[in-house]
Amino acid sequence: QVQLVEAGGGLVQAGESLKLSCAASGRTFSTYGVGWFRQAPGKEREFVADISRSGTYTYIYYADSVKGRFTISRDNAKNTVWLQMNSLKPEDTAVYYCAVRSGGQHSSPSHYDYWGQGTQVTVSS
Repeated sequence: QVQLVEAGGGLVQAGESLKLSCAASGRTFSTYGVGWFRQAPGKEREFVADISRSGTYTYIYYADSVKGRFTISRDNAKNTVWLQMNSLKPEDTAVYYCAVRSGGQHSSPSHYDYWGQGTQVTVSS
């Protein structure tokens, strides 16, 4: 069992930045890949970014819509993953969720085993 708690959401203006955090419980955090998803009102949950579990190589994936603006990182010693969001746009407004997966496809929500409760990000124009 892994419990995830997101933080760092808020209301910002377009062009500003936010840094989200995802704190995890459990001593096996490093064995999970961690993803960020978002869901806007009336829309399906969509993939944002993912960072692979610890190993020889670290694989990072981004949705095209955030590539070059968002950066995902992790610190296994702190059981934390961050999502640095720069140059925010109104279309980034959504509830942001972190989730962990033990395997599977990085961008498919169904492959993630545990989810946080989400944190609201609102970007005004």
